[in-house]
Amino acid sequence: MTGSDREAPQRSVDRPHPASRIAAKFAALKAEGRGALVTYLQGYDPDRETSLALLRGLPGAGADLIEVGVPFTDPMADGPAIQRAAQRALKVGATLEGVLGLVRDFRQGDDGTPIILMGYYNPILAYGVDRFCVDAAAAGVDGLIVVDVPPEEAGEIEPQARAAGLDLIRLVAPTTDDARLPRVLAATSGFVYYVSITGITGTRSATAASLEEAIPRIRKHTSLPIAIGFGIRTPQQAGEAARLADGAVVGTALVDTLAASLEEDGTARPETVGLVLDQVGALAAAVRGR
Repeated sequence: MTGSDREAPQRSVDRPHPASRIAAKFAALKAEGRGALVTYLQGYDPDRETSLALLRGLPGAGADLIEVGVPFTDPMADGPAIQRAAQRALKVGATLEGVLGLVRDFRQGDDGTPIILMGYYNPILAYGVDRFCVDAAAAGVDGLIVVDVPPEEAGEIEPQARAAGLDLIRLVAPTTDDARLPRVLAATSGFVYYVSITGITGTRSATAASLEEAIPRIRKHTSLPIAIGFGIRTPQQAGEAARLADGAVVGTALVDTLAASLEEDGTARPETVGLVLDQVGALAAAVRGR
């Protein structure tokens, strides 16, 4: 990663980290009889102020859980749209410290919405795994998706995450067979992220038939909630995914809306935040069956 951020994380333990906002949220939604809308934004895209405004606006627009991408120079699982978002963020000085600062600022006004950081191991390793897990929990992070740390290498971060009260969320793909599923799920907490397509984010969508087959197969191996991502773009797809599983993850579609709203130089326009939040509102209405 490049760039710097003058706001060093506050390593305070004055406010205890809740046992699991993620578990509490999925339990509450199950009691309501509906699935979750999980939205993704890239931290610092296109700048810190706009990113924070989006983060603060997402719960009111209908997001139940929020994934915040940590910008990285080599995002192997991300499609072109999120790669470009990461480049915009890095250009304005995004760092892992800075993203933790975003979450900390968000928590000043919202203590209930679960926040998951999604990214790659290299920035965490450079930061220091022990220090990162402590600082992430203190900032108000609830879970981690570290795309390039497979279950076989869980020891690189799982003990530290567990000690800090952070859920470690694993990706399950259509190619994850029944022999491997138990191993993947044994190292998972919070929820299972089902990657509905083979490939990178934002390139195509899964069929309803494939999802109807995949989700029951995963449920045989876990009681954790399952959220479907990597191919959910429209309200109809989000509503269908939330009914088939326990949640729908929408990322690239929101990043595309943000990108299309920017000035030619990549800076935000006055309507940028509102356009993204309006889109979240339409997705939330579909997830809620309205």
